[in-house]
Amino acid sequence: MISVINKMIMRDLLKTLSAVLSVLVVIIVSRKFIRVLDQVIEGQIASDTLLVILAFKMLIAFITFLPAATFMATLMVFGRMYRDQEMSAISSAGGGIWTIYRAVFLVLLPLSVVATGLSLNVSPWAERQIESRTHHDQESADLRGLVAGKFIEYSHGDIVFYVESIDESKQLHHVFVQHRQVNSVAIINAESGYLMNSEDGQYMVLKNGERVQGKAGELNYAVERFNEYAVRIDTKITQLIIGKQATPFGELWQSQKSIDAAEIQRRFSVPLGILLLGFIAVPLSELSPRGGIYGNMLVGFLIYFSYGNLLSVSQSCVLKQTISPWLGITSVNVLLLIIGSGLWVKFYGWQWLKLKLINKFIR
Repeated sequence: MISVINKMIMRDLLKTLSAVLSVLVVIIVSRKFIRVLDQVIEGQIASDTLLVILAFKMLIAFITFLPAATFMATLMVFGRMYRDQEMSAISSAGGGIWTIYRAVFLVLLPLSVVATGLSLNVSPWAERQIESRTHHDQESADLRGLVAGKFIEYSHGDIVFYVESIDESKQLHHVFVQHRQVNSVAIINAESGYLMNSEDGQYMVLKNGERVQGKAGELNYAVERFNEYAVRIDTKITQLIIGKQATPFGELWQSQKSIDAAEIQRRFSVPLGILLLGFIAVPLSELSPRGGIYGNMLVGFLIYFSYGNLLSVSQSCVLKQTISPWLGITSVNVLLLIIGSGLWVKFYGWQWLKLKLINKFIR
């Protein structure tokens, strides 16, 4: 049975966790949004793909920052409870450390199980979707990069376009084209034009213009007038390269490479970080009578950033084969567990722990 105290702590923890995680995701994704928006303006990514990529990036950020949000939320909830003397009231009612941890881990254990699936499978899938859509858009980036009042090179520099204006219906007005061919250069001026996709490629169709073709340095030029003329734009053909963060977990697990072992360690750090940081946050959130709600938040930030840096160092050592993969994934987490145990003992005191152990063994 879940007690009233457990329900109260669980409810506050879930509310605070949702708020903290939302703020973190918005901040991180907002920074990435600017980079993606630059790619859209340059024509490397289609505008229709923008929101899809941002949705996938929000999902990845949600998974990545679950440990940090859990740690901060736990510190904030129990910091407030200490400030409002609610922890003293719980202790007076007979609620000890196990009552607190029971409420915390009733939230963190299911969350870590869900985070395991998200980190191992969902996050790589989202990374693959981003890389696939970005690659597809970059292959067809030539026509999207066309903007008014700017010279744009296409087809590896063989075609140069200049458009004076583009109206709301995507019609081009006063178009200039320089088309380099094998032994000649063609200069085209047209009153208007539009972009067209067909089965055999991408075209710019020009209307009511003049085409001058010849070889530079010679006076033998051919001048043609046309009502409609189409210029074909070659599509970029590039190879899609899937990064390690987008590699399925099954492939990483079967691989013997150190880079794959380091990636596995990174993915498992999400659920382990949720549990270990939640374990540390309970004794760390104790405040002095004159302390505020964020009394130990600075110490918490130092612990979290140290933990994140040590994880990065450990993954780098695994990547360089300095240490074994199993040592890399356990060393930092064991160290965090030891720190949490030390804070827990300091919180209750050695004498309390000694009495508990003596009473347990006597019984």
